[in-house]
Amino acid sequence: PNLHISIPNANNLFSPLTSAPFTPMAGDGWRPDSSPDAEKHFSRCAAKLRALRADSGQLREELNLLFDQLLSENYNKTVDPSINIQPEDVCSLLRHVSSLVPLTQEHLVIKLCQLVHRLLNQLKVIMDQQTLDVLVTYTASALKVCSTWTHSDVLLALSTAVYGNGAQCHRHLGDLLGEDGVLLQYSSLSQPNMELRRVALTCMTNICLRIPGQPPLDDQYRSLCFRVFLKTLHSPKPPNTDELFYCLVPILSALKGLQCCLSGGKWKFGGGEELGSVLAVLKRLVFQGAPGVSVDWPAVLYPAPLPQYEGLSAAKPAEPPKSSEPPKDTAVSGKSSGNKKKKSKGKGKKTKIEESRGDDREEEDRETVPALHRGGVREGETSTKTSASFLYPSWKRNSSDSEFSDPEGNAQSKLRLNHARVRQGALHCLLAVVKAVERRTLYGYWSSFIPDSPVGGPPPLTLLTIVLKDPSPKVRLCALQVLCAMLDGSRQFLAMAEDTASPRTSYTPFSFTLATAVRELHRSLSLALLAETSPQTLTQVIKCLACLVANAPYHRLRPGLLTQLWKHIRPYVRHRDVNVRVSVMTFYGALVTTQAPLPEVQLLLRQPDDSGSSNTPQDSGLSWRQRDGMSSPSRTPSQRSSCTHSPRVPRTPQEGDGGQMWLLQLCVSLVTQPREDQSDSEGAGGGTALEPSPVRLEALQVLSHLVRGYFSLTKVYLCEIGQVSARCLGESDPSLQLHGAKLLEEFGTGIIQQYRAENNVPETSRVPLKQVVQFWSEVLSGPLNGALQNQQHPTLQASACDTLSSILPQAFAQLPDKTQMMCITVLLGLTYIENYLVKTAAVRALGIYVLFPCLREDVMFVADTANTVLAALDDRSTNVRAKAAWSLGNLTDTLIVNMESIGVDFQEEFSDMLLLKMLQAATRAAADKDRVKSNAVRALGNLLHFLRESQMTRSAFQRPLEDAVRALVKTVQSEATMKVRWNACYALGNAFRNPALPLDSAPWSHDAFAALCHVVTSCKNFKVRIKSAAALAVPAHRGCYGDTKRFSCVWQSLATALENSEDTNDFLEYRYSASLRHTLSHALLHLLSVSQLQDMTALRESLDGEEGSSIREHLIKCLRAEEGAGGGGEEAEGEKDAGGDSCHSQQRIGGLQQTLIRLKGLKADGEEERTIKSKEKSI
Repeated sequence: PNLHISIPNANNLFSPLTSAPFTPMAGDGWRPDSSPDAEKHFSRCAAKLRALRADSGQLREELNLLFDQLLSENYNKTVDPSINIQPEDVCSLLRHVSSLVPLTQEHLVIKLCQLVHRLLNQLKVIMDQQTLDVLVTYTASALKVCSTWTHSDVLLALSTAVYGNGAQCHRHLGDLLGEDGVLLQYSSLSQPNMELRRVALTCMTNICLRIPGQPPLDDQYRSLCFRVFLKTLHSPKPPNTDELFYCLVPILSALKGLQCCLSGGKWKFGGGEELGSVLAVLKRLVFQGAPGVSVDWPAVLYPAPLPQYEGLSAAKPAEPPKSSEPPKDTAVSGKSSGNKKKKSKGKGKKTKIEESRGDDREEEDRETVPALHRGGVREGETSTKTSASFLYPSWKRNSSDSEFSDPEGNAQSKLRLNHARVRQGALHCLLAVVKAVERRTLYGYWSSFIPDSPVGGPPPLTLLTIVLKDPSPKVRLCALQVLCAMLDGSRQFLAMAEDTASPRTSYTPFSFTLATAVRELHRSLSLALLAETSPQTLTQVIKCLACLVANAPYHRLRPGLLTQLWKHIRPYVRHRDVNVRVSVMTFYGALVTTQAPLPEVQLLLRQPDDSGSSNTPQDSGLSWRQRDGMSSPSRTPSQRSSCTHSPRVPRTPQEGDGGQMWLLQLCVSLVTQPREDQSDSEGAGGGTALEPSPVRLEALQVLSHLVRGYFSLTKVYLCEIGQVSARCLGESDPSLQLHGAKLLEEFGTGIIQQYRAENNVPETSRVPLKQVVQFWSEVLSGPLNGALQNQQHPTLQASACDTLSSILPQAFAQLPDKTQMMCITVLLGLTYIENYLVKTAAVRALGIYVLFPCLREDVMFVADTANTVLAALDDRSTNVRAKAAWSLGNLTDTLIVNMESIGVDFQEEFSDMLLLKMLQAATRAAADKDRVKSNAVRALGNLLHFLRESQMTRSAFQRPLEDAVRALVKTVQSEATMKVRWNACYALGNAFRNPALPLDSAPWSHDAFAALCHVVTSCKNFKVRIKSAAALAVPAHRGCYGDTKRFSCVWQSLATALENSEDTNDFLEYRYSASLRHTLSHALLHLLSVSQLQDMTALRESLDGEEGSSIREHLIKCLRAEEGAGGGGEEAEGEKDAGGDSCHSQQRIGGLQQTLIRLKGLKADGEEERTIKSKEKSI
């Protein structure tokens, strides 16, 4: 019989659907190509197969012939995209054929399994549940019934069927992965057949694989597979197994399986022991086959602040004599190598360049730090040439020095290739671990993967060892990806690093150790930057540096790190590879973003660099790589000259030109000016082609970061930035238009920040108002209008709205009336756009405009904005409603400002019906999600403050008024977020400021005071307590507090809260304890100032005796702080945190004096007089 047993290519071992499919080969080696009639051929054969029945005559011969015909065709759509075989046809065919082939006909079973693999693989068929069940049941039965020699093909078909369908196979997983499951048997360490073991591991991998949108595999089976993969990786190589086959079969399959178990979810495989075991085996495998590495690896890694050193392996056989030749032989070898380099061409030239790269790296490391630890080199052996000869990979030597014959050399080459695949797979798996494990847990293992330059002893083997030493650029790339993932989001952890203080001699603090690790990362990545020749890996080096810069705490480190990186990275701005240039701009964006404004970065942005000198770091790096007359493969001579900023590139700004900001000028030139030194891949055409879009977009982002973080330096470039933005807004690319609009928004926001009074920016340091007006006049008469009307790109419209909202209010007032009207009209119109992004941005902009002094007194504009916001509050999008509630809060703030500045005239002019609609809408929004509710309650407080007595007495307002107050009370008592609750407390206090509010007689007033009293004593959040205490101190008259019982309840609640002001289980709340005591003390003093004769009994009981001693103590401390002009004490600091709820110091002292006069004037006798004397004495 004609048997076809297919084994996937090792390159695509991990995924059957992407592996090289089986194609039958004729005797002459001809492999058929895809025929244009493949679809017709499939339909013809499928029709014949469907016509067959189990009782048909000559069934075996017919099946054998039709299977051969189907297997002879190539159905790969990548070869012939015109093939359009429907998945349902494939599924129905496979179901039918499975019922025709009995398990006793093993040759037909093999061909059927090959057909299953071929059709599902090449046609990328997504099976239905019925077909999946049929195929899994059939293959599982075949594994039980058929002979062992068929199991390889059966398992291959099974692995194809279950690819990404593990969760759908739950009915069959017990047979496959149960206690006696066939997959567990074949993947066992005791399985002698490595091919069966490999396919079984691949099948388990495909069961664990999760395709996006599919449910995950059950944790029970996922953990079982995880343990099998981990045990396989920990197992030693069998004694009679070839090293090449061992790498190809179990190791790569287990690595991919482990990666599938970890991908797309959190770590669920046990505690620290399991994680340490995984990290230990992965660390061993990332150095699999690395030249010179011979150490005893630990079986488990444990969290530790210092690295766990790997012990030298005593069982390592001695290296060949050639590795320890005298220095003169090494020199001769180097000379021979140099002579051959001059004659090499084409691919041979690239190989020799990589060889030179390896030599140079070794030399650089010897010059800067001790040689990286390798097995066989003891601490006492310090000969650098011997070390280099040992460390240098044997396959990188000259062919004349090789110890292997051609067949042996070919085997060694394959072995090196597979070792590199193992290292790459281990790094992919380590990347999955880093993404799956919680960061706080992973920080304990940092020392095992990131060096900290230990003093004494061999340096550890880390990720940076791979980055600097591994001969495979793909492996170096993977190591950089893992390092980048570890650094991403590590800002809080690295924030502990510090080395600015003088070093201690008695012990080394962890902060200093962490700072040393950060410095070692800078040093090693800088070396990798200078030495790397692969453009893809170089791109990742720069991205990794950008991630490091974004997370390192430079304000706690000695200056100089960023200066070195600034010098090293600059030559790559004109690199021939576009991805490198993009990553460079990403790095600059991180540089100007981190802890901005950073003094060191400010100096770098302003200082004139010695760009005229030829001894730049990159020049030394180039000469290092170009010894013996060789040039780097990544640059042509013209491009190398551009890297050193040759005068032949006039549009590249120099850092020393006139003291201008080199980085800003560079970004402007990248965005607006043609690129003259184009690479071949970018085409020719002189100076007409601009930089590719990704470079221009990154340059615009760097400009935005510069404006945001270093506005004091960029403000002088007002015209240049305006021109760049106008240029981008006039482009046809929507992405460039979007970034141009965002740049305008950042610049406008920077100007607004300068003009805010609390920032205390001197007028001489601000951008002159006249220039600001001119700037916005030009912007608003330019292409921004087109962006506002571009309905094909809603994101651009939304960004243009944000740009309009960043206009300085003082400048807006001086714009022409028609320009002001245009802005208002456009924003009002955009609120009716269906797209939620545009509507959200327009509503937000109106919420900002309503605060402008030149617009807030315009009753018509305020009314139009109110109607627009009310309509947006009913939108189905939560984002729109949240922003509408925020704008409504701003609008009601404007009502309060106008009421206080203009008076009753504005209140009477504002529509009563509109005010009623706003009150009702805000009440409904207070029952919405927390994002909406937080600003809705703020608007309710303002509206209740704004209402006039004549409105409250009208029947139309009475029910909405009560509903509004009860909505605030409900929010105060709810389990909403703390921000919502303290806004509700503040809103109640704001409402209490309205003297027309019937606090003494309204039925809802009792609930309002009761809610505040409950919160001030019981809420865990101190800021909520502060706001509730401030609200209780707002009513100006004794009658507002109601009867004596309610007044004493308020007093007792505040007194209890003061006694318990330090009781909390949350350490973070202690920072608000001083502010809380300060606010509570003033609230109690306010109650004393309004108290009357009937309240004295309750006050005496609270202030007398030991129970009242702490209250008296806090009140005295508060009074002393006031007498000290509000400074110096803890309580004074707390007052600053409490916000604007308290009066100035002198006003408080005056209020206290009035309190004393009032108490003395009360006519009381007996017990009440003693109470007064007691209070006077305590105060």
